[in-house]
Amino acid sequence: MSDQNTAVVRKYFDALAAGDLDTVGALLSPDVVWHQPGANRFSGTRSGAGEVFAMIGGMVESSRGTFRIDRVDHLMGNGDLVAATIHFVAERDGASLALDGVDLLRIADGVIAEAWLFGSDQDVEDAFWGS
Repeated sequence: MSDQNTAVVRKYFDALAAGDLDTVGALLSPDVVWHQPGANRFSGTRSGAGEVFAMIGGMVESSRGTFRIDRVDHLMGNGDLVAATIHFVAERDGASLALDGVDLLRIADGVIAEAWLFGSDQDVEDAFWGS
């Protein structure tokens, strides 16, 4: 089962990189619960694919289209959980963000049901996104 779940997460990251939002949406449970870390305007728990898309859209808009996961280094499955080590970047208002992170995704029925995100320097990320 871990291999199938890891394949779902690989497809999700590939779709994000390609800007294929239809596939991204199809890989999120309609009832997905998303735990975005920190103390910035995008932090908090989102419930439902619509709220998750609105949050990601806000990040893309705020960064004038520069926010992206530019590298997925490792995917590791353990039952219904998949951990991904990633690197993400963004630019806005003369500032830049480039951090490592870990996304922990719970897969249920072939879609992402819950996500917990971790950044390597939350203070830097909070300062970049602002309140």
